[in-house]
Amino acid sequence: MEVQFAVAKIGKYATSESGDTLEMIERPHGGLSFVLVDGQRSGKSAKAISNLVARKAIQLLSEGVRDGAAARAAHDYLYTYRGGKVSATLNMLSVDMETKTFVISRNNDSPVIVYTAANGLYLLDEPSRAVGVHRNTKPVITEIPILPGTILVVFTDGLRHAGSLSGRGNYDPVAATHRMICNEGITAARDLADTLLAEANEMDNGRPRDDISVLVVSVQPGKQKDDVRRMDVSLPI
Repeated sequence: MEVQFAVAKIGKYATSESGDTLEMIERPHGGLSFVLVDGQRSGKSAKAISNLVARKAIQLLSEGVRDGAAARAAHDYLYTYRGGKVSATLNMLSVDMETKTFVISRNNDSPVIVYTAANGLYLLDEPSRAVGVHRNTKPVITEIPILPGTILVVFTDGLRHAGSLSGRGNYDPVAATHRMICNEGITAARDLADTLLAEANEMDNGRPRDDISVLVVSVQPGKQKDDVRRMDVSLPI
């Protein structure tokens, strides 16, 4: 098997800096963890908050702290640092090589989209609070076996709110993902992430009303036998 990862991000129109932060870290016992944070508001103030939360979570994950404990600690840190007055949504997605599972941690009212060969498309949408405001906030944790055909889509709320101010109605990432996977046969992580972002951006007429970040993970049949890990990054300047 080969686990593909793809990220597509774009900042709010006419804003100098995106309030979304995405970080990746190798886990001490094998695997990778991705941390996606959307800070309250937008611009530099939101970026400062999302950086703060992401750094704390990444630091703990790199030291071998479990995902749920890392999420709670990141919440406690923001709650203490800003006196419970600033919030951020936090998603963590890990490939745990010890358990051979995906570990999905949500502090975000946006769902995570899951597709598996056995169950089709469904949502991880149990009610979940953002970090930083309510004292005893905990993440919602889900573990899913790493099996061929599994696809996970994690996103910040800018994706599903695209189009709301253009009079065209809100973009529906769930319906779009279902169409691409089930009707069009698109399963590559890069194709899914790029298409979701492009369609949402088009709904906002090329002027995103909010920061948008999309993280897609797709388990594909292994193509290579050299055990080499590969990563591609594109950063427009």
